[in-house]
Amino acid sequence: MKYPIGIQQFEKIRKGGFVYVDKTAQVYQMAAQGSYYFLSRPRRFGKSLLVSTMEAYFSGKKELFEGLALEQLETEWKSYPVLHLDLNVDAYNTPDSLDHVLNEMLSQWETIYGSNPNEVTLALRFKGIIRRAFEQTGEQVVVLVDEYDKPLLSTIDHKELHDAYRDTLKGFFGVLKSQDPYIRFAFLTGVSRFSHVSIFSDLNNLEDISMDREYAAICGISEDELQTYFGGSIEVFAQANGMSYDEACHTLKQQYDGYHFSKQGIGVYNPFSLLNAFKKKEISDYWFKTGTPTFLVKLLQAADYNLPQLKGIYVDESTLTSVDENHADPIPVLFQSGYLTISAYDTEMGYRLDFPNQEVEHGFFDFLMPLYASINKSEVQSYLNRLTAAVRQGRPDELLETLQTMLAGKPYQLAGGDKEVHFQNTLYLIFMMLGYNVQVEQATSQGRMDVTLQTKDYVYILELKLDKSAEEALQQIKDKQYARSFQADKRKLYLIGVNFSSQTRTVEDWVIEEPDNDR
Repeated sequence: MKYPIGIQQFEKIRKGGFVYVDKTAQVYQMAAQGSYYFLSRPRRFGKSLLVSTMEAYFSGKKELFEGLALEQLETEWKSYPVLHLDLNVDAYNTPDSLDHVLNEMLSQWETIYGSNPNEVTLALRFKGIIRRAFEQTGEQVVVLVDEYDKPLLSTIDHKELHDAYRDTLKGFFGVLKSQDPYIRFAFLTGVSRFSHVSIFSDLNNLEDISMDREYAAICGISEDELQTYFGGSIEVFAQANGMSYDEACHTLKQQYDGYHFSKQGIGVYNPFSLLNAFKKKEISDYWFKTGTPTFLVKLLQAADYNLPQLKGIYVDESTLTSVDENHADPIPVLFQSGYLTISAYDTEMGYRLDFPNQEVEHGFFDFLMPLYASINKSEVQSYLNRLTAAVRQGRPDELLETLQTMLAGKPYQLAGGDKEVHFQNTLYLIFMMLGYNVQVEQATSQGRMDVTLQTKDYVYILELKLDKSAEEALQQIKDKQYARSFQADKRKLYLIGVNFSSQTRTVEDWVIEEPDNDR
């Protein structure tokens, strides 16, 4: 089987004999039921291929749809003038980058449909092209915009340039509403839905299908599609890894499934990672390795965000469907970028978010830890190996000594500057990377335990203090009776009070107590 990894052109996939998961019935449904759509999905999730499929359909290329659902659904196969704008073509790091990209695309269209010297702005040129394309062909125009938000995401930490790009996009896409009589269909994609960009405030007839149940699987690969199109691939993968078919399915599901884009919609696999796993016949963090979410880290650090709250946080729908220009809340960006997904829905509490799968959770923590702990990437695994051995073998002193060495003298890289949150986040990331059962701020009848770390033989309860004393931390464990929930547990229990110094920027001192078995 030929896997279309990195191929985003529908025509190339169909003519090249690559596997294609048929989404054309939904393309037909969109075209038949509406005219203006927006879809938000994470990067490398099939948005560009979907846009390319629409381009082939509206161009009347019937031969490319042989054997697909749309071949039977469509009866007219009309050819419309298609204006396809892909904004994922530049780094957008200079004031004129966006203007250059738009100008290049407009110039190409003007060679086909002509130009007018009175059209002196980008928006006016776009408006004129749409009108002339309609007048010259006698057919309404199809406008397809891929990755509309690339200029905005690229400048999320550069306010002046970000604002300038936003204003340019406002004027440019605002043309679509005024040209409605000449437009047959418009489809815009991106990662994020920026709430103050005019395509969402002025273009009020734009239907956002990002969280619609019926389009939940329009990008990505559902469980049914996995079994229908890739049964043979699973067999080959299983044999290469010494697994049964069912074991291979379970492994792939844990690693790459779990994305939900509506409260009742089906889950989907990450298509990029899944196809790579089949081609290379091994599990790896394929999707996460293709892009470094640096801007996400900047948002988290600027907000002094408490990382343990990422797992299981509840939010309302309005939080998920827009990104405020001030970027005060990183949650919408994490959701729309694919690092968090919907795990449950409650009518009172709203949407529950979590990491979609092991690839994202592991990759996210692995990326964050050197930045929060301020250590070199090459040092991470060595420290983790020492910490793992100490935890597994019940050596808490060695655990704390390693942490002390690991963090000693490292500079903070926080924008917000909350040292206590930074310390908690750093330890959380470290313990999560160890792969053990870790709970942070676990609620009890008396309070919340800072960190609980469990293995098959040991339970570690840690209370953390900043610029106080380890004895005070240990006393809180006793006063709040945090060990009570492990009273009947046969594993060895360690109560650990830890003091962190904001001056030395590491673990200053600690006290360890081993309660009696009858505790």
